[in-house]
Amino acid sequence: MPDAVNPVVIIDVVNERAEQLVSLVEFLEFKPRVVSDKDALISALTAELRPLVVLACSESSLSLLNIAVETLAEQDISCACYFLKKEGETIPTSLNQEVQDVLTVPMTYKTLLGTMHEAQLISQSKRRPKNKLVAKLAHRLVGTSRDIRYVGELVNQVAGTEASVLITGESGTGKELVASNVHYLSHRKDKPFVPVNCGAIPAELLESELFGHEKGSFTGAITSRQGRFEIAEGGTLFLDEIGDMPMNMQVKLLRVLQEKSFERVGSNKSIQADVRIVAATHQNLEQLVAEGRFRADLYYRLNVFPIEVPALRERLEDIPLLVKSLVNRMELEKRGTLRLSEAAMAGLCQYYWPGNVRELFNLIERLVILFPDKEVGWNDLPEKLRPNKDWVAEQAELPFTQSGDSDFSQQVPSMLPLAGLDLKTHLAGIERSLMEQALEQSDWVVARAAKLLNLQRTTLVEKMRKFEISRPEGMPEF
Repeated sequence: MPDAVNPVVIIDVVNERAEQLVSLVEFLEFKPRVVSDKDALISALTAELRPLVVLACSESSLSLLNIAVETLAEQDISCACYFLKKEGETIPTSLNQEVQDVLTVPMTYKTLLGTMHEAQLISQSKRRPKNKLVAKLAHRLVGTSRDIRYVGELVNQVAGTEASVLITGESGTGKELVASNVHYLSHRKDKPFVPVNCGAIPAELLESELFGHEKGSFTGAITSRQGRFEIAEGGTLFLDEIGDMPMNMQVKLLRVLQEKSFERVGSNKSIQADVRIVAATHQNLEQLVAEGRFRADLYYRLNVFPIEVPALRERLEDIPLLVKSLVNRMELEKRGTLRLSEAAMAGLCQYYWPGNVRELFNLIERLVILFPDKEVGWNDLPEKLRPNKDWVAEQAELPFTQSGDSDFSQQVPSMLPLAGLDLKTHLAGIERSLMEQALEQSDWVVARAAKLLNLQRTTLVEKMRKFEISRPEGMPEF
């Protein structure tokens, strides 16, 4: 392991979980540094080689974690802090709200890998996370699946630009969440993020809603009113369900995008618009253009940088993390908590989820009300999640605990299966996955991927042959 590796600071006052974390951190080839008192913590945080991440092992380490958060803020050090708790434990009320996230132990390789990736992004951003924890949990993209990680990468790439973004995906997949991430990761983050549902506002009122109106401009306009463009000045205007916008409004929106100005209804005074546009739809806009129901010129204006949000059924392995994130948020908002048995979680992972993440979140909120502070079993789930009454839920496996030759996210078990596993095959799966991730991150330039893996280029080429990893069609030669 290279010496110049930013350390992972592990706070463990009573030596509860440090040993397991150290093993996982070292396996990922990061450098762990365990501290148990204030002096050692301050020394680790302010050393020349700044920490990558701070992990607090339990409630006994909470006071030191809060000190870490305050010290990092005072020194303006870009470093994420995480609090670890057991499944079923509530989040302490004294937890500093600047903590990046709350994680559940025992930690799995997969969870820690996702945490390290998030911490690296924060560290590389050169700015300290400023969102409070509740806001963080509300605005973050949750999951470690390949699809959602790709969405996160696209968001990071486009956020710092002024490009228009078009977000597509089924209803309930979290398109507004992606839009808010684009906003809060941009230089406009301190200005308003203003959402407008174009499909929920009557056509005759949409112009006034977007551009505002003057007093007396139409029946019922008893006062002047700002529109969403004025409210969003300097920030981001999120046009949800843009496919439902009437054709006459599409013309007016296109003019605003071209001229960067607009007029209120009933006024001829031009108002400058410094607003970034992020649009979203569950419809196929290209098809609407072909049918003459959506303007082609507006489509091309909006579709500068497309992002497609995957359906929940395409990333079932993210369900446990999504559930955990929602329960954590509800605990922080004092709305209650619950625990899901392994069988119940397996049941959630077997369902089709036509309503996507929104349907999952609604279910969890309902379960929190029905079973406050209790463990929810498979039989407690709604009938539609239990179509086969004879199915033995206790024998079901979560998608991320299955072995096989599929995606890496499905190969890392949360604990050693009772029947054991083939360690050689298991480690080979991990090795293959890390190579594929490095190649994807490097646009399949082998020399760059080899550098990420600290391998010789020839070694990586040989391993690619061994694991039969081939470049996707259309990728350039390396």
